[in-house]
Amino acid sequence: MKIRHRKTLAPIFSKPIPAGVKWADAKALLIELGTEITECEGSRVSIFLFGQVRVMHRPHPSPDMDKGAIASLRRWPAAHGVRP
Repeated sequence: MKIRHRKTLAPIFSKPIPAGVKWADAKALLIELGTEITECEGSRVSIFLFGQVRVMHRPHPSPDMDKGAIASLRRWPAAHGVRP
């Protein structure tokens, strides 16, 4: 994993959950992990990873993810052994 992606992974797994993780950085990290990302209606994004599909909302108008989305994003890879 590239240093850029490790720098994104660290705040996602930090406690308390941080504000200010950029969607573009999280998306790049997911792609590095082998994710297929499909744009859906509105701001929805379909994410296929680890044989599962999750639907998230792309943040707008701010590029920063909210804390709930970060927490959801943390649980999914952690359940499959991805750690910072």
